[in-house]
Amino acid sequence: MNLKGLFQDFNPSKFLVYTSLIVFSLVFALRLDETIQCSFWLVFLPLWFWKGVVIVGAIVAGVVWWKHPEYRVEGEGYIDMKAIIICLALNSLLLIFEILACDQLESSNAAKPWRHPWLIVFMPLFLTSPVSIAACVWGFKHDRGLELEAMCSINILQFIFIALKLDEIITWRWGVVFIPLWILTCLMCLIVLYYVIWSLLILRATELMAEQRRANFMTAVTAVSLVAPLLTFEILLVNRLDGINDYPVSAVFCPLYISLLVLLPTAFGQRGGNQWWFGIRKDFCSFLLGTCPFLQEYGNIEINIHRGDQEPEEQEIQREIYIHSKQAMLDYKVVMPVISIDTPD
Repeated sequence: MNLKGLFQDFNPSKFLVYTSLIVFSLVFALRLDETIQCSFWLVFLPLWFWKGVVIVGAIVAGVVWWKHPEYRVEGEGYIDMKAIIICLALNSLLLIFEILACDQLESSNAAKPWRHPWLIVFMPLFLTSPVSIAACVWGFKHDRGLELEAMCSINILQFIFIALKLDEIITWRWGVVFIPLWILTCLMCLIVLYYVIWSLLILRATELMAEQRRANFMTAVTAVSLVAPLLTFEILLVNRLDGINDYPVSAVFCPLYISLLVLLPTAFGQRGGNQWWFGIRKDFCSFLLGTCPFLQEYGNIEINIHRGDQEPEEQEIQREIYIHSKQAMLDYKVVMPVISIDTPD
């Protein structure tokens, strides 16, 4: 394990999102089970911490952008700043939805008569769809990450169905309400099946390096570990909402925790973090090493986990190449010409 390469590929934005979702889903499930008794305003704190970091980071980046015009021409400064503005707009809409949803849950818990319709609560999510579509078009053009934008844009129909169901405008079963989600999950399963078949074919391809075969196999394993628990969570959740089972909410959420925990390590292997957040103008690894110089002592550590009497395949190949090259050098003989053209006639 190369720690330097691990942190150079670290994406702090994705790590923050995944960590916030894990903590929120855990606390939210415990609150619904009434295992903990606290206000929903405290339950939503992980999500608000995520949005707060985004807002503060965008404001600081804007101040640095305004005070130092010479920084704008560094690298892709204009593109990075536009990406921050799009991300700020999208996260602001999500923050408004979270505040309205939290107020709605708190009002229903207190049995207050002045509850808002769920259609009003979901209105910010409806607005995220056109913003996300525009962000996806812009992101494809400039080769930017589109995970959050894509999820918000393709789930607009699902948001509408959930709002109508919560307001009892439609009386469908939850299994029918989640039809858009079933379609999306089926597409994900097809993609996972493609990854599995492709990795099995590559494993049998001897012309490829072992490292390439191993990387494709790990990609397939990660995809299966992500989608299979997610599908299980959706089935358990629908059955719980329809009254088919009475499992605790925390037990229903367990497959979701597995999927989120699978996503968490992927933040250490994804480049593409915006370098203009908080105006640091460099990748997170360089900023961290510059802020904490003592970490440079451990930045070049490489950990090899194997038995002492066994060597990795790559080292064996390098040793064979070295032995053959040394043998060729020993067998090399200097050949003298019969006639020397340097001597005049």
